[in-house]
Parts: sequence; structure tokens; C-alpha cells
Amino acid sequence: QVQLVESGGGLVQPGGSLRLSCQFSGSMFSRATMGWYRQAPGKQRESLAFSPITGTITYQDSVKGRFTLSRDNAKNTVYLQMNSLVPEDTAVYLCWGRLSGTEYWGQGTQVTVSS
Repeated sequence: QVQLVESGGGLVQPGGSLRLSCQFSGSMFSRATMGWYRQAPGKQRESLAFSPITGTITYQDSVKGRFTLSRDNAKNTVYLQMNSLVPEDTAVYLCWGRLSGTEYWGQGTQVTVSS
């Protein structure tokens, strides 16, 4: 059974940076498509970035150039480096994975951008 556990959220000032981590339990991480979503209060869940098993990482326009997804297959971990944060980035950030057609979600980590 795959489990995803996020960490790294918190309170940051506008213009600051955070790095989120998502630990994937299990032995099939390198075969999983991984991604990050976020959900702000009263808004729909928004996809942010995806890392396919092979190929190019893709980004939502709202975070392109500010957020960077990376994965470390040796550590079964996917990261989201977030720079130049603005208050509109405040949300619960969720890790997502798809393995053999089954989707998995983490519990989310809160990111609050405020002065």
C-alpha cells in the first residue's frame, strides 16, 4: 500500500521560499508519476506540477518560473521548491502519485504566506 507524507509547510513572508517534501512509502517510486496540487479555502483544487516516469516536468502557468519540482528516486521523495511566494500561494499543498493506474494522495501541508 502506497502512502504519501508531506512535510515542509509553514508560515513565510511574501517573497520568501519554502521547500516541500513528499515521502513515498513503497518500492515502486521510480515507476510512479508524481505531482503537487494545492487547495485554498473556498477554491477548487489546483494542479501545480507533474513529474512523469520519464520525460519533462510540467508546470501550471501560475507557478511556472517560481516553483520547481524535483524527485530523488534513491530517497523515494519528491520535492517542491517554492520561491517568490505571494499571499495568493496560501493553501494546503498536497502530494499526488499515480502507480499502475491507482492514484494516491497525501494528507496535505499548510503553506501560509503573510507578513
